Amino acid sequence: VVVEHDEATIRAAEHLIDLGPGAGAHGGRLVAEGRLTDLKRNRDSITGRMIKSPPLHPQFERRTVNAITPSLTLRGGSLHNLRVRNLKIPLERFVCVTGVSGSGKSSLVRGVLAENLHRLVGQRKGGAKTLTDCATLDGYQSLARVLEVDQTPIGKTPRSCPATYVGIWTVIRKLFAQTPEARARGFDASRFSFNTGAGRCASCEGQGVKRIEMSFMADVVVPCESCGGARFNLETLEVTWRGKTISDVLAMNVSTAVKFFTVHSKIHRALALLDEVGLGYLTLGQQSPTLSGGEAQRLKLVTELAKAGSPRGGKTLYLLDEPTVGLHIADVERLTGVLHRLVDAGHSVVVIEHNLDLIAEADWIVDVGPEGGARGGRIVATGAPERLIARTSPTARALADFLATQPAMRPG
Repeated sequence: VVVEHDEATIRAAEHLIDLGPGAGAHGGRLVAEGRLTDLKRNRDSITGRMIKSPPLHPQFERRTVNAITPSLTLRGGSLHNLRVRNLKIPLERFVCVTGVSGSGKSSLVRGVLAENLHRLVGQRKGGAKTLTDCATLDGYQSLARVLEVDQTPIGKTPRSCPATYVGIWTVIRKLFAQTPEARARGFDASRFSFNTGAGRCASCEGQGVKRIEMSFMADVVVPCESCGGARFNLETLEVTWRGKTISDVLAMNVSTAVKFFTVHSKIHRALALLDEVGLGYLTLGQQSPTLSGGEAQRLKLVTELAKAGSPRGGKTLYLLDEPTVGLHIADVERLTGVLHRLVDAGHSVVVIEHNLDLIAEADWIVDVGPEGGARGGRIVATGAPERLIARTSPTARALADFLATQPAMRPG
């Protein structure tokens, strides 16, 4: 019994069990089971629909890479099995680093590029620009920062939630503080914090739950008896905005909150982005430790995308290591859209990836290999996907076979 999103594995299965139809509160039902043909015939099966009518690549117009495209230039890269003489990685583009397992992708991106760029960009205002595991690295001068976006949790305590992470909770608290009822009672924004202050439930300290330690079993988490999970005391809950209490807002899922906060552009923009990347089922107050790695990573990307229009932000290089791990085919399509929007905003995205749907969307591919271990570590090929499929590496063959199954291929 295998839990899997990979299309080839799904096609090879003798019996499929499809759950959904959506995620979170929108899922949990048995949508379809049987052979792949049974899923394809079921209108409620997103899995069947995506396999029956796969995304047409490229979904986004391919950005050109030429001699005047700003680029990182790496010379003499050497780490583990990696041996790179001369490599150009275009900036302000969507770049995929590909290759079989053990070919040297992580050594290149995380071991050489990330390690040196963190140091170079951080010390640009002064200090010795020392390099490790490479002879030279240039072209980074236009970057304001380098950020690795991984699937680590966004918070380790129940006090962290999507609303606090994307930065809209402070704005929401101010809205409640501006209501006539709050002003009459002398409540300011701090009254509507579940972390501190007189407004939160004193019994559970704003967590909404209590943890009961069990001597010989796992701890049990139960709703707070005093507030019933509302997180706030009765006086605070008497204040409403558009008919909802502050606790009601925390309990809203993102899709509902998008409509509720339509007139407030800052809140609405962040929520709309969350909805667009497929996180509409999350509640604003969902505890961060309960989020999956893929959900956490998309939250991080949305937070960055919300800041992308800021003129003070500068250009960022985003580094991601296999962001499609744990994502459904439909979620990969949404993730692709987020990454392209970051590039449209003037940033650079470099992704280590095996997923062919994402690789086919890249502006530029850096293929490492050709094999793993001692038989890898070289730059096999670079270029757009259409150029790469003419080569003979394992990635090139797999990508050529994948694109050959497309109903039609849009010109790059």
